[in-house]
Amino acid sequence: MAPTSEILTAERILEATEDVLRRHGPAKATVVDVARALGVSHGSVYRHFRTKAALREAVTKRWLDRTSGELSGVAAADRDPETRLRDWLATLFAAKRRKAGDDPELFATYTVLTGENGTVVGEHIADLTAQLTRIVEAGVRSGIFAATTDPGATARAVFHATARFHDPLYAREWEEPGTEADFEAVLDLVVRGLRP
Repeated sequence: MAPTSEILTAERILEATEDVLRRHGPAKATVVDVARALGVSHGSVYRHFRTKAALREAVTKRWLDRTSGELSGVAAADRDPETRLRDWLATLFAAKRRKAGDDPELFATYTVLTGENGTVVGEHIADLTAQLTRIVEAGVRSGIFAATTDPGATARAVFHATARFHDPLYAREWEEPGTEADFEAVLDLVVRGLRP
């Protein structure tokens, strides 16, 4: 094993894990493969992540957090709530399409990993619906959206109504002809339904 001159960090381990997962897939990727890619012992990896499951959970969270981070900027933007909602949903759809289309092997791997990490996925969905809730609340405050006693329930309904355009179960449909028009039609319907 070649000595490494870089300090071993959790981030470096997660980057290497992603590369190993891309090459070997989730069924065959091991902590030893990750350590070998980093030029360290597998014990060094275990000092940062106590188990293989913890490592897989962390790499899944990192992958999901990329989307959450991109969307949080849209949700917090200083624009009217309807524009923010449209931009947020379009950004979510574009991010998911990009992940599925640009690196299908890694996307398939993460589909497996998200199935293993229900807590991480639940936290991700809670973060996304919290972002949507803030947009809905801003829309209600400004009078652009109808008053609601439960903005969180409204946000969850919007999230579920648009699932075809962000749930990985539908990834095969995202590049089909007419999908963009379908997305715009659903988006228009959702926005009209939120207006007073």
